[in-house]
Amino acid sequence: MSDASPCLKCGACCSHFRVSFFWDKCASAGGTVPDDLVVQITPSRVAMIGTDSKPVRCCSLIGDVGMGTRCSIYHQRSSVCREFEASWSQGEANTDCDAARVAFGLAPLEQPIHDLDLPISA
Repeated sequence: MSDASPCLKCGACCSHFRVSFFWDKCASAGGTVPDDLVVQITPSRVAMIGTDSKPVRCCSLIGDVGMGTRCSIYHQRSSVCREFEASWSQGEANTDCDAARVAFGLAPLEQPIHDLDLPISA
């Protein structure tokens, strides 16, 4: 795997899960997420438009899942998105990442070979 984020070719999580968070993450409450990109789901929680019903696709996702994607509000995205990590990005599998990928016919990400405990030959 290259050093480029596998997320740039994926986008499955943005098209598989509801992206919900407390309303105080919205710009009008001092947060970063633009208010016009969310819908209220409870008195205290909002969701990114497009992730609040099936089929799921975040309104901020640009591109084709599995081909090439990016987030149009990357620097303004919610903490839910910031904290979601691709499998193996921190040295362990993320079953949610793998499940989203499989839902789109993509293979789970593989552990990078440099992370494997291989015996050192003499």
